[in-house]
Amino acid sequence: MRDLEAMSERTGVSGEVLPEPGCARSPLPERAPVWSPGVSGLLLARYYLPRGHAVTRGNACVLLRDGVEAYPAMLDAIRRARRYIRLETYMFITDAVGELFGQALAEAAERGVHVKVLYDAVGSWTSRKGYFEELRQRGVDIRSFKPFNLSRGWRHLLRRDHRKILVVDGEVAFTGGVNISEHWAPEGQGAGWRDDVLRIEGPAVHVLERRFLATWRMMFQDRIHRWASGLQHRLRRRRGASSPRGPTGLAVLSSRRSIHRAYVHAIQRSRRSVLIAAAYFMPDRKLVVALRDAAKRGVEVSLLLNARSDHPLMEFVTRAFYEKLLGAGVRIFEWQRGVLHAKTAVVDGAWGTIGSFNLERLSLAFNHEVNAVFADPRLGQQLEDSFRTDCGDCREVTLAEFRRRPLWRKLLERALYSLRKLI
Repeated sequence: MRDLEAMSERTGVSGEVLPEPGCARSPLPERAPVWSPGVSGLLLARYYLPRGHAVTRGNACVLLRDGVEAYPAMLDAIRRARRYIRLETYMFITDAVGELFGQALAEAAERGVHVKVLYDAVGSWTSRKGYFEELRQRGVDIRSFKPFNLSRGWRHLLRRDHRKILVVDGEVAFTGGVNISEHWAPEGQGAGWRDDVLRIEGPAVHVLERRFLATWRMMFQDRIHRWASGLQHRLRRRRGASSPRGPTGLAVLSSRRSIHRAYVHAIQRSRRSVLIAAAYFMPDRKLVVALRDAAKRGVEVSLLLNARSDHPLMEFVTRAFYEKLLGAGVRIFEWQRGVLHAKTAVVDGAWGTIGSFNLERLSLAFNHEVNAVFADPRLGQQLEDSFRTDCGDCREVTLAEFRRRPLWRKLLERALYSLRKLI
């Protein structure tokens, strides 16, 4: 896939999808900002974030859309690495994109860079193990997270590493929803999945690195080695602490409950708008109540969801929530261009989150996740503009139309909804 090198010149996926008959386009209108661009980030963090969430200030952040922007930026960082690379991903597929990343990682290892890669055994089960062995022989320390082992029980298989983290030299980091796979390459070279990634420079890079190292030590080191390597990392981090690079304050959340709590708290504090893009949407009661209450008090609440999911059963479970949400005034837009894989939200154009956490049971109950949560009107406006642009190419679902769906769909949705904790 040599054309992947030129992906950054592409602005998006080509081709226009027209709405279905009777469903007019209804892009979201622009709204006046709640906060001025010069408002203190600390004030915003105290307003939107629950107590106990440590905010790391002084970060420079760039929003990257899809693999078309994320992959070239990530490959460029890998090729510029001088000391070390830490890559953690759910899917490392040995297709054209995987081989391109593998080659860049191996070349880095061969020039003396310390390269550690952690991929999830379930997420990457289709990959050629021989390719990973070739990378090991070239100096890449690549390992799988929780390989198949039925003797340890089903819960061992359910708890997966769903994080997406790339850290290079402690200077730049990437996190979001993009894995290493052709799914995120543009149409014609891959599936053109829609997703978001945040490129970070500044002190928050070390927080993401600590998340990676904690998982690595938990999986591959005994207690004494974990303690020794943790101490060594802390001393090294103090010697090379990052200076402020930008105005953005970030809270890096890796606890499933803390990410969920951040969502609910920000929605409850919303004053103007709640815009959520969710690849997989099976919310719990607290989140449903927060969304409905926000819409009822006049907040613009809009959801961007999949029209066709890569997990077909999820479509029917998700639609089981539609009537309750639409009836409260929530607007729902369905993504028509292939698969939406983004896990992002922006509230009042000031609070936002980008990461791996899905609004469904696996993320909340089992998976290892990580989200970057920010309070910054500049970055929030970028994420909001991106969301509103996406909605312009979507089909809006109305309550009247949804109630006219066939009886078999209603019965299937109800049946799958009752089994939602098992899906």
